[in-house]
Amino acid sequence: MALIDRINECHAWTRERFVPFVVDTRRLGSIRRDHAALLASFGTVFDVRPDAVVLADGARLPEQRTERLAAVVASLIDDGHIPALAHENYPIAESRGSAELFRLDRAALPFFGARAYGVHLNGYVRRDGGLHLWVAKRSAGKTTFPGQLDNLVAGGQPVGLGVRENLAKECAEEADIDARLAARAVACGAVSYRVDAPHGMRDDTLFLFDLELPENFVPRNSDGEVESFMLRPVAEVREIVAETRDYKFNCNLVVIDFLIRHGVIEPDEPGYLDLVTALRPLA
Repeated sequence: MALIDRINECHAWTRERFVPFVVDTRRLGSIRRDHAALLASFGTVFDVRPDAVVLADGARLPEQRTERLAAVVASLIDDGHIPALAHENYPIAESRGSAELFRLDRAALPFFGARAYGVHLNGYVRRDGGLHLWVAKRSAGKTTFPGQLDNLVAGGQPVGLGVRENLAKECAEEADIDARLAARAVACGAVSYRVDAPHGMRDDTLFLFDLELPENFVPRNSDGEVESFMLRPVAEVREIVAETRDYKFNCNLVVIDFLIRHGVIEPDEPGYLDLVTALRPLA
């Protein structure tokens, strides 16, 4: 196994299995063909075609679309096609910053293949002349990816919060990083991926932040989502990513990007440009 394998695993999806999800002439997602067949029974809500699923014109306002789709999602949950509600609404738009067209519960995003956003923070320390990364281990009781390794702080980008606001909230909940310290986090771009998921497609963009922490800082979790934290040399973290699948799949992208930006992976290494390019695919 190698670092490029971890990236490729985040881009593993079969285009032919999906059709566009179209709202007001805009492509807002990708729906699996077998899921499209399920939506045909909601004839007043969707126009299911061989090459697309189109939200019917009966709902023109964002609030109306949100309400109609919520009723469909509730029915799909009852039939076992979508997991239980996460009770976190996400804004759905054609692109980041464009007009919101409706809202969708986080649990339903993969079914409709709608683009989601999140924040991920690399917490690091300079110790003994080298970089060390804080690694979180997810709680065994989590419904998604229990017991896997994670970035120090990570969370989805919900309705009603700016990216910085959300980062500060997640920092406080997940690692007991106070607002003053969280404000020192440096924005470092984004990575994106599309991947087949158990209930459809994950189409995600992650906003990345680095935060250099005091050497005596020890993270503490307050929301029950993290079992423990470990401070590891970056060389050890690199080996974990390259040789195992211990990290939650998308966190590998965040770690690899960190290793490149901080010179742990250098341009003379074989496959360097492949890694850099694969982190940010064009489409």
